[in-house]
Amino acid sequence: MRKEFYNMDQYNGSQIVVLEGLEAVRKRPGMYIGSTGSRGLHHLIWEILDNGIDEHLAGYCSAIDVILRTDGGITIKDNGRGVPIDIHPTKKIPTVRVVYTILHAGGKFDSSVYKVSGGLHGVGASVVNALSSKMIVEIRRDGKIYQDIYENGGHPTTKLENGTLPTVGKCNKSDTGTSITFYPDSSIFETIEFKPEVIKKKLKEIAFLNKNLLINFTDETTNTTAAYQEEAGIKSFVRYLNRDNTVLHEEPIYIEGKSGDIEVEVAFQYTSNYSEQINAYCNRINVVDGGTLVTGFKMALTRIMNQYARELNILKEKDENLDGKDIRNGLVAIISIKHPDPQFEGQTKTKLGNTDAKSAVDDVFTNDVQLYFDKNVEVLKGILDNAMKSYNARKASDKARNAVLKQISDMDTKSKLASCSSKKPEECEIYIVEGDSAGGTVKTARNRKTQAVLPLRGKILNVEKANLEKILVNNEIKSMIATFGCGIGDDFDITKLRYDKIIILTDADVDGAHISTLLLTFFYRFMPQLIHEGKVYRGLPPLYLVEYESSKKGKKKKQQEYIFNDFELEKFRKIPDNKILNIQRYKGLGEMDAEQLWETTLNPDTRILARVEINDTVEADEVTTTLMSSNVPPRKAFIMEEAKYAKLDI
Repeated sequence: MRKEFYNMDQYNGSQIVVLEGLEAVRKRPGMYIGSTGSRGLHHLIWEILDNGIDEHLAGYCSAIDVILRTDGGITIKDNGRGVPIDIHPTKKIPTVRVVYTILHAGGKFDSSVYKVSGGLHGVGASVVNALSSKMIVEIRRDGKIYQDIYENGGHPTTKLENGTLPTVGKCNKSDTGTSITFYPDSSIFETIEFKPEVIKKKLKEIAFLNKNLLINFTDETTNTTAAYQEEAGIKSFVRYLNRDNTVLHEEPIYIEGKSGDIEVEVAFQYTSNYSEQINAYCNRINVVDGGTLVTGFKMALTRIMNQYARELNILKEKDENLDGKDIRNGLVAIISIKHPDPQFEGQTKTKLGNTDAKSAVDDVFTNDVQLYFDKNVEVLKGILDNAMKSYNARKASDKARNAVLKQISDMDTKSKLASCSSKKPEECEIYIVEGDSAGGTVKTARNRKTQAVLPLRGKILNVEKANLEKILVNNEIKSMIATFGCGIGDDFDITKLRYDKIIILTDADVDGAHISTLLLTFFYRFMPQLIHEGKVYRGLPPLYLVEYESSKKGKKKKQQEYIFNDFELEKFRKIPDNKILNIQRYKGLGEMDAEQLWETTLNPDTRILARVEINDTVEADEVTTTLMSSNVPPRKAFIMEEAKYAKLDI
């Protein structure tokens, strides 16, 4: 990674760059869509889809068409009201052009336009335009068809007629809506190849969350079509999630109601699994860290089930209440609310903060679920029996588990751990590395005050195939638990975490990827708070060291630069002033000396870290189960599907 230093007397106004219009998006696309890889590419589709879904929530759109085109573009068409084409009162240009070329412009800021909305920041449409080589906007309103075309990152090419958009055709006055066709910019994205399976999976989820909305998908590359429409909504969603599970009652339980201005839907079903899966949505946004709506659901469920347990004499007068975790054992639930003014904690919208959401979910769920259980006593007894089995099993294993945990807390980790001298968790970080060889180099290169190193000897246990008791006897896992200091499972306490960052640092090969996956599975299943609180990272060592000769103003200068992937390398090759002299490919961390490792991977000023985040709780759970469980056929199908997109480095 090259750093250039300027003399202080050269630092003046000429060094201050002002990015106009959408240039800021093109300069830092990751700030707006997360990444420039496949996930970021598909995020463009979801941003445009959001506009049609908001029209559906407002009561104006009943159908959306998504077309994967043979020319590499994608078309998204809705039958809503159509984006306004009149002259904007302040910008003095057609409103449609304001929406697609100016950040933070949209109708979702005005509650009179959209009562509820998922996209609240007004950046979606313009961001997609900024990251496209071409976008075609077609609007049907008042019996006319209007068109506006943008190229090379959102620059309008359509000539206005007396300041207004020209019409390109006529339609029935009842035929309204907006059609967007866009082509992702290949100079920005690492890949511009859309994956039909990713699109279809997302469309199916959208259909579950938007009852009766018809979504048609056409893949022109394979001449295939699919349609998604769910009359039962999230009840069908729960049924879909449990398609491969053994369920304790045949039909999911569905609750819906309204508390004030907040609409609440809850669907849940119990399975024979030991874990719980609660997926929460506010205005169709997957709030992966839950928040107040999940708290309201858990409180209500725990209170009601304990109440019934005592009424049915399952719990005696002197018995303690069932723990919420026992009650939720095997639970699969979807909570979906529509809130007129959602307050998310952070830009990423991962957690809902509205206190009224908690009381709304509690009120609606409490009233309606009691009516259901009063009529379906056998289902109630089955759930309570499952909770009692969980309670008894937990009590029986507590003694043995606590003994192992005490052993872990007392174990000597000094033989493996190279600790840091600072005792302030907020400034400390720990690198988890594969093997003693890489560990030795990292130990040499690190900042001993703030950076600790824990080498793992071999691959850790695949926790997806094991219970907690088996996991707790694995030496590498015990080392991590002892080192982190925050416990595991029911005993986990993130306030006791000794490090602000846990950084997985492995080689950029198959074995390194496998070790990273095993570690992430462990964190996701048994220490999920680490991920939710943003404590887990992946260190990204460079893949190449490029030596080159640059030519500026007739002067040639030999330089070198670290490059982190093949996409960056191809972009570097296209820089006309650079003549590549040599390319060194790093196969592993062991090929770097301590100085190189510090510069590229350990130095907080120059390194690149990727924070591990959960963007979709349903997808995270499904992918983890598919790839890491002992069920082979789904994993084989997943690998075969993804193999077509793999770029082999041979």
